[in-house]
Amino acid sequence: MANSPIEIRPLAPSDRAGWEPLFEAYLRFYESELPKDQYDITWSRFHDEAEPMYALGAFDDGKLVGIVHAVLHRSTWLPDTTCYLQDLYVDQSQRGRGVGEALIEKVALLARDKNAGRLYWLTQEDNGPARRLYDRVAVAPGFIQYRKPL
Repeated sequence: MANSPIEIRPLAPSDRAGWEPLFEAYLRFYESELPKDQYDITWSRFHDEAEPMYALGAFDDGKLVGIVHAVLHRSTWLPDTTCYLQDLYVDQSQRGRGVGEALIEKVALLARDKNAGRLYWLTQEDNGPARRLYDRVAVAPGFIQYRKPL
């Protein structure tokens, strides 16, 4: 499996069994949990044409080894939509092969195809491996995120 080409494509409804463990691993990395019904809600949004949400997967020899989720939204600063790359996760056994970068590039193509004026994402300050990739493929604008509990 280590030398086969990676295929990046939208996730189909039949890919749920492969997606869920990767999404759970992503949440564990960020020390988060979601109720199981949120998985169902999220998965249904990916496959609802009325929702501006997208899920792409990286497949190695038919096995799902990486996922990325993107959301298109309006902006007060741009006439076109903006694309938020919300979640990116690559199975640890596949890291260093360019899978993360390929997923980001596929989201960039999606964003261009949807006439988005910007593609952006967030990560934790201490996520060194991801930041090395992000620093190579994008520009950090210097903003800090704040959250107010509701």
